[in-house]
Amino acid sequence: MPIASLATSGSPRLEGEDAEHVRMLAEAGGALPPIVVHLPSRRVIDGMHRLRAAVLRGEKDIDVRFFHGTEADVFLLSVAANIDHGLPLSQRDRLAAAERIFAIHPEWSDRMVAIVVGMSNKKVGRLRRQVAGDLPQPAVRIGRDGRARPVDGAAGRERAAKLIASEPDASLRRIAREAGISPATAADVRARVRRGEDPVLPRPAAKATAGGPASDESDEVADVVPMGPSTTMLSELLTGFERLRRDPSLRFTDAGRALLRMFEACLAVVRHEETIKRGLPPHCLSSMAELSHAYAAILKSFAADLQRLESRNSAEGCESFG
Repeated sequence: MPIASLATSGSPRLEGEDAEHVRMLAEAGGALPPIVVHLPSRRVIDGMHRLRAAVLRGEKDIDVRFFHGTEADVFLLSVAANIDHGLPLSQRDRLAAAERIFAIHPEWSDRMVAIVVGMSNKKVGRLRRQVAGDLPQPAVRIGRDGRARPVDGAAGRERAAKLIASEPDASLRRIAREAGISPATAADVRARVRRGEDPVLPRPAAKATAGGPASDESDEVADVVPMGPSTTMLSELLTGFERLRRDPSLRFTDAGRALLRMFEACLAVVRHEETIKRGLPPHCLSSMAELSHAYAAILKSFAADLQRLESRNSAEGCESFG
């Protein structure tokens, strides 16, 4: 792709590119790896040092890979790419990137921001408190698993405790829905109420981190692998799922997070298949079976569409690689 057609603004590097690193790349010889470019804007997302090295060599064109996404996604992917490889971002660059992410995605948890900028979640939490000041903050935060959790879990636990006191036989699902908490938290609150304990006290195994929800990873998929005939299949599914979940272009887009949540739900069924089947009421079995078949057909069709899309993209590869 012609170098002159590319936009170079918006880099997370506050001081620009490192001249010595550019010179080293230019003198190394051989073809430079493709850079990543935002297709709609032609903005360079990852590879500014390689671009400068190509210019220093006197080259007019450079190999590129195109990224389709929003302007906000462009910055996030640029930060993540510069954390994962190449010349690392400076501490100042990372702090500035974190502050920008607070503005772009104020609902993101400290841990999720920390993963993007390559800092500890505690440091991100301290920075959030410093820059937020008196600005209102979202009542919930989204963790790296795509789930929303309340910043202050005490209020939800108090609501749940009041509902349990007034209606002791209320279902956990109803308590969770009306209190704005998870069913697991609702179960913990009910157990504490029955034991005469304060429902707001944190459990010993779930200490809150500064600036974020009590646990950003309490619902991770790969916590326990059951023994039995499905163990091999689950291991393969977990490996594939974890590989996709680490991909920034999925984690930082709405479409990607939606699919990751879908795959996570499917894994939960595989992990707890026998427990789920035993817990279903008999009068729902037929309807559940029909619905499962319908969803399976939809997923099969969706998989076929993805394969066709992948084949078409491979055939048009010349348009994505200069």
